[in-house]
This record gives sequence, structure tokens and C-alpha cells, in this order.
Amino acid sequence: MRPVLLAAAAALALAAGCGAGGTVPGSPSRSGPTGTVTVFAAASLTDSFGTLGRRFEAANPGVTVRFSFGASSALAQSIVQGAPADVFASASPATMRSVLAGGDAAEARTFARNTMQIAVRRGNPARVAGVTDLAGPGVKVALCQPQVPCGTVAQQVLAAAKVAVTPVTYGADVRAVLTAVRLGEVDAGMVYRTDVRAAGAEVTGIEIPAEVNASTSYPVAVLRAAPNGAAARAFVEYLLSPAGTAVLTGAGFARP
Repeated sequence: MRPVLLAAAAALALAAGCGAGGTVPGSPSRSGPTGTVTVFAAASLTDSFGTLGRRFEAANPGVTVRFSFGASSALAQSIVQGAPADVFASASPATMRSVLAGGDAAEARTFARNTMQIAVRRGNPARVAGVTDLAGPGVKVALCQPQVPCGTVAQQVLAAAKVAVTPVTYGADVRAVLTAVRLGEVDAGMVYRTDVRAAGAEVTGIEIPAEVNASTSYPVAVLRAAPNGAAARAFVEYLLSPAGTAVLTGAGFARP
């Protein structure tokens, strides 16, 4: 065959391969996830998931991560009512069970744990030194709403310590409690250890003795009605990978 005919035949073969879904050798792979992945996540994951999202996008240039942070109980209710989301990361196994029971997810996997800590205003003007001080006269305390995971775990701590506290305000989620402390609206609040750490120098953390402290586990699930199931599964795998675990432990979360 003449050289000109050989070149034409090669061009035709290449075009046929591309038309059948093939790729040119050396061209970028398109097998990875693409599009937007929407993640509903507990408010206590705001900072760590922000970092995870940026790193996941960098590792998957075709993907954009969109977060909706809030109280796990409220997010679960939205999912059960049909809110469009791809992934749900909860601060409570009980909250995740409501999503599983409704058939909105097939399975959940635990990726982190967290414990409670007392957050006080800078300078600790009320001189709060422990859980019993939260019941002191004139001490203004903020807790999460009882149905919110951080409120449930806080009540476990108070029950174990045999301390009765009447908060002056209930936060919709853990970040609302932390904000009340930071702005000086209350003297102290019971939040997750990771939230105190994220607040930096604006608040001080008071340790809770292990014998009365309580913890919670964080499960994650790909939702059955996920608009972008491929990207959702890729995000969860990244979260559970050593890279994801390193971000979480760096933020103060404990391994599951």
C-alpha cells in the first residue's frame, strides 16, 4: 500500500476508535468522577470537611463539592423529606439510623469519633473549672437543643456527673453554641473537642474527666437517590482513605 493510503487508513482507524468510546494514547483519562457532589454534613465537620472538599477537588479536577452544614437531626429530616443530596455525614449513629430506616441509604460506615469539652469565654471570667461549675449561681450556660447530637451527648455528660444545668439558651447546632460563647452571650457551653480547637484563641477548652465524659461516632452514607452516585462514592472513599483520616485526626477527631 502506498504511504498516502497508509496514512489515510491510520486516520480512519483512529477516528473509528474515538467514535466507539476509545481514547487517544497519552490523552487525559475521563474515567474519574465529574460534576457536582452535594454533601449534607454535621456542623462540627465544617472546618475539616472544608479542607477535605478542597483536596478532593484537587485530586478530581472534574468534580465540584457543595456542602450543606447543620444539625444532623435537621439534615436527616430534610433527606427523608426528599431534599436532593449525594452524601450524608452525621454526628450521630441514631440520626443516621433514621435515614437508613427510611430507605434513603443502604449502609453507613463510621469514619470518626468525637468527645465533649467545655468552652469558656476568653479569660474565663466565670472561673469555670469543671462540669459542676456549670450549675453555679449566675453562670450562664449554652447547650445544643436536646434532639441535636451535641445536645444528646451533653446531657449524657451532665447525667454521669450528676449535675443539673438550666441553660439560658439552646443552640440549633454546635456552632451556634460556640458562637454564643465566643461573643460573650454566655459564660460557657458544652461542645465537641474539635469545635474548641477550631475556634483558636477566641475560646478556652476545659477538660471533662474521662469517667463522666461521653463520645459520639460519625457515620457516612451514599444516598440512594444521589443525583451523582459516582462522585458520591468517590468522595466517601476519599473520606475513609488515609488522606481523609489524616485531615480528621489533624482537626482533633479520633479514629473510629
